[in-house]
Amino acid sequence: MENPVLNKNLFLVKEHVGLFKAANNYDIYDPSTGEIILECREPNLGFFTKMFRFSDYKRMTPFDIQISTPEGQTLIKIQRGVSLFLSKVVVKDEADKLIGSFEQKLFSIGGAFEVLGSRHESLCKLEGKWTGWEFYFKNDGKDLAHVSKKWNGLGKELFTTADNYMLEIFEHVPENDEVRKLILAAVMCIDMVLKE
Repeated sequence: MENPVLNKNLFLVKEHVGLFKAANNYDIYDPSTGEIILECREPNLGFFTKMFRFSDYKRMTPFDIQISTPEGQTLIKIQRGVSLFLSKVVVKDEADKLIGSFEQKLFSIGGAFEVLGSRHESLCKLEGKWTGWEFYFKNDGKDLAHVSKKWNGLGKELFTTADNYMLEIFEHVPENDEVRKLILAAVMCIDMVLKE
């Protein structure tokens, strides 16, 4: 049974900002109600990984991020081992079944990466510009989703800091499609995979 929250089209992502913050912690809101609908946490962070998160090697550290409901039901797990050059990130469901993965493209401008399904088929690509923090998930020239730090629509009063952004999954992406989980998972680790 899919959780209906994954079929929403707008997700406001707020990062927990802290000076000594090693873990990736985000709250995901429904911009129409201002309620937290999902939590993104990294509960099993090891000591050495924590140390390296504060160093120049942050981009290489492994991660194990979990997206769950506020009640604690895990929906998506995002995992990566130590990454030296290019990131390969795997995404699993709550039962540890592989949903798909992301692979960074070598020498891509703007850090594009490919979103792959469970059979390693290409579902879409993430393309965008770091300068304006504008990203699109595209498949065959068609936009599936948009990530932006600029938002003028519903819930814009919730935008309080630079660490907020909006994920909009477009209406034509079918409900309960695995690509929705993969897009949400990709957005949670854009920071880790590309930006630092």
